[in-house]
Formats: sequence, structure tokens, C-alpha cells
Amino acid sequence: MRIIAGTRRGLTLIPFAGRAIRPTADRLRESLFNIIGPLGDNCRVLDLFAGTGAMGIEALSRGAAEALFIDKDPKALALIQRNLERSRFTAQGRVIGADIARGLGCLATLPGWADLAFIDPPYEKGLIATTLDRLDKSRGLGPQALVVVEHGAKESIHQGKGPFVIEQCRGYGKTLVSFLRYVV
Repeated sequence: MRIIAGTRRGLTLIPFAGRAIRPTADRLRESLFNIIGPLGDNCRVLDLFAGTGAMGIEALSRGAAEALFIDKDPKALALIQRNLERSRFTAQGRVIGADIARGLGCLATLPGWADLAFIDPPYEKGLIATTLDRLDKSRGLGPQALVVVEHGAKESIHQGKGPFVIEQCRGYGKTLVSFLRYVV
């Protein structure tokens, strides 16, 4: 698992030991960022179900100003912190332990903060709709924020649920990636 592009291109991140976390593959991450395009200098990124932190660290490497990593697994949180140190992004990254399914109250003090959000919950657990609802209620997304959801091919994102509009959906084997716009 390595950083694909930007200031830390080629840097290998520390992987998670075991199968509890399913990191986004390098090639998929590269495809996603090619679709997203350039990140603005002031882009702030939210990485939910962050796992290793690869998505947020990739965004930082590509020019994002800040990234907030949220996961509930203490081992994942420690790993994200180690990967931030390894990539020398500790000043731009913040790690928060929270159970996203229970809420995102940790974003209450950051209204309209995120311009880009990555959501990569465990597949087939029914967490997508809950996470989108929690994200909307948190008010942590800025207007017109892009939300990238990685999910299993059997899971769908239902149009018309809240202020999220599906812009496109791409298939990558057994994985689907949906790009949603937060329209408020």
C-alpha cells in the first residue's frame, strides 16, 4: 500500500495486520483521485471508517490542506497516527475515535468543514444510509461537498435520501464507488 501521487508519491504506508480492515487498493485509489481531479489548496477532507488512513493521506499528498480521520477501532486509530507520522502529515491530520453508526457529534464544532468526504464502511452491513444520515445531521460538510462512497456491488445507494445527489457510480470488480454531491 503506497501513496500514488503528490508530495509523498511512492511512500509505503504501514498496513493493518489481519483482516479486520480492508484498505482501498492502490489502483482503485488512483482511479478515484483521477475522477475527483485536482484538490484545491484549501480542500479539507473527511475520511470515515478510515482504517489505515490511506485515502486521507493520499488527499494530503495531492494538496489537501487538512484531513480528519474517524474510525472506532483503537488499533486503526493508532495505525492512522503512525501513518501520519511516517508521511510527515501530523500537522495537517487529526485522528478521532468515534462510532459513526451512533453519530458524528465530533463534527458539531466544525460546521461546513469538509469539502471532500470518503466513506468506506464494512461491506454488506447496512451502514451506508446510516452514515449519510449521520453526516448530514452533523453539518460537517460544506455546501457542494463531494462524498465518495466505496461499497459492495450488492449494496445500493438510494436516490432521494436526504440532500445527497448521485453524480455517478463506477464498478471495480466486486466494488462499487458512488460519487455524491451534498446539495443544501
